[in-house]
Amino acid sequence: MNNVYERIVAFNKDRLPDMVKIKFAGMAENVYRFFRGTCHLFYEDFSKAEHIPASPLTWVCGDLHMENYGSYKGDNRLAYFDLNDFDEGLLAPCLWEVSRMITSIFIAFDNLGIKAEKATKMAESFLKTYSARLATGKAISIDPRIASGIVRTFLTQADERKPKDLVKKLTVKKKHRLCLLASERHFAIEDKQLKKELIQFIDRWMESSVAKEQDYKVVDCAFRIAGTGSIGVRRYMFLLESGKNKNKYLFVDMKQEMKSSVQPYLNVKQPEWQNEATRLTQIAHRMQNVSPALLGIGTFKGNSYVIKEMQPTEDRINFELIKNRYDEIQLVIDDMALLTASAQLRSSGRQGSAIADKLIEFGHNKDWQEAILKYAKEYAKQVKQDYEEYLSAYKAGLNDAKPGKKAS
Repeated sequence: MNNVYERIVAFNKDRLPDMVKIKFAGMAENVYRFFRGTCHLFYEDFSKAEHIPASPLTWVCGDLHMENYGSYKGDNRLAYFDLNDFDEGLLAPCLWEVSRMITSIFIAFDNLGIKAEKATKMAESFLKTYSARLATGKAISIDPRIASGIVRTFLTQADERKPKDLVKKLTVKKKHRLCLLASERHFAIEDKQLKKELIQFIDRWMESSVAKEQDYKVVDCAFRIAGTGSIGVRRYMFLLESGKNKNKYLFVDMKQEMKSSVQPYLNVKQPEWQNEATRLTQIAHRMQNVSPALLGIGTFKGNSYVIKEMQPTEDRINFELIKNRYDEIQLVIDDMALLTASAQLRSSGRQGSAIADKLIEFGHNKDWQEAILKYAKEYAKQVKQDYEEYLSAYKAGLNDAKPGKKAS
């Protein structure tokens, strides 16, 4: 199957058709969002690439790119900046992860209109910082106390954000009670029985969570869309109110987990996880210094879900706003490199991942860097070609070939 559009349609065939239409529309917006939504294409092609240097096995998030780092609050209520998307996570050679990240730099910079030589220097800086951190053998974390530059400002804003700010933004009062405000990112669940079952499920789940002492109960729930690659899976958001402290609210995200899109192209034995949600949460626990608040799993109607406190979608750095501030982008990219290496070190020696000594040795070896730079730069050109082919098919109306159905 060589046609790009056909490959994309085949990958999304088991997802909710009406949501897939939204995903396809988002991917048509620009080449970078297309790249975000086609992780499977990247690894299908990468698995066939020649002259990719061997590298140690590590735990990877699987879909590393410039917008899969962001801020979140842990159960300790502190804000952290870290890798924050593990849908595609699995055990893989560390350069599989790094190659996707470097490719994303070339694509993102070109999409932002930043000169190619600056993209190359930024990619080189990422690899240098990543290698140097591996060579130390010591993982670090980034929180408001040690962050610098725009990441510090970003984290400080996240840390200072009050729950009531989110309530004000996402809710509306109807008949003297708060309800979730409908938008293009979250909308009503029309199946009343499904909504009832979802509310009952989360109420039960919260009774065994770390927030159980607050006696949170669901006030309302809705279908949610976030990101790009995961659009099409079942995803819900919940508004909960504390039974102990009236007017104290909590937002919870519940997302269906699918198999990693990387695994079909990777010849590495994986652990036998209980389900896909367990895979994701276990890898996140290993790679992140502190996990997001309430992170856990649940099974609903035969599907496994990851459940956690909902993070606002704006808690990712908007490079469009800082595209003319090269020095600040440099600091952000270096932080991302530090975090990538730290996540791999932190999860070393677990169920097949290389021990820290192997990662330290790999960090001291610079021979592989030129090959990764060359591949990423060339593949970024391929992504642009794939995007143009996709866009032509999308504009021709091929996305309307199948009837949609309501999200459920």
